Amino acid sequence: MTDASRPLVIWGGTGHARVLRELAQTLGASVAVVVDSRSVPAPFSGVSIVQGLDGLRAWLAGQPHSLDAYDFAIAVGGGFGRDRLMLASQLKDLGLVPRTLVHPTANVAVDASLQEGCQILMGSAISACATIGRFTIINTKASVDHDCRIGDGVHVAPGATLCGEIQVGDGAFVAAGATILPRLRIGADAVVGAGALVTRDVPAGATVMGCPARVISPLS
Repeated sequence: MTDASRPLVIWGGTGHARVLRELAQTLGASVAVVVDSRSVPAPFSGVSIVQGLDGLRAWLAGQPHSLDAYDFAIAVGGGFGRDRLMLASQLKDLGLVPRTLVHPTANVAVDASLQEGCQILMGSAISACATIGRFTIINTKASVDHDCRIGDGVHVAPGATLCGEIQVGDGAFVAAGATILPRLRIGADAVVGAGALVTRDVPAGATVMGCPARVISPLS
């Protein structure tokens, strides 16, 4: 476990960066720099933004600290879990340290397992014996019930509800307000649409929507 006060490098310069900055400040940490692959305005004043890995390397070269003095978090939401995992690998290769972020208002069971780089955001709930994978986002007021197994690079969006004993594959996206009934499997890279009610397993790579949810776009 790293020191919660260590300065943070945030990759991603849009709305989710503001969420992570608030969380970092709540935990007593500062944001050292923001990185984005695009040319975008800085998401908040007083913190520089640099472009891409080359920009980050140049910024780090000008700092008085060693590379391992910085933690990182990835502010890339939506259904871009595979991108989060790729970026995480690149940032670790630079010598930066992944930060697991848990908002003080989140309710996390003592026997839940949180893997590196995951983000447990404001008002969310992680119940008994649940596992949250690497660089997964459990967003605002989302709920993950007992014995769920959430893979790497997953995003459970605001207000989504996962009942007990659900398995979610790597890179899947559960959109806002969706509900998944107990003991179901959501395949890798699947998308569950906003407000959907999932009553059966979702194949890998499929998109489902509706109440009850139906497949509208299988992996091609």
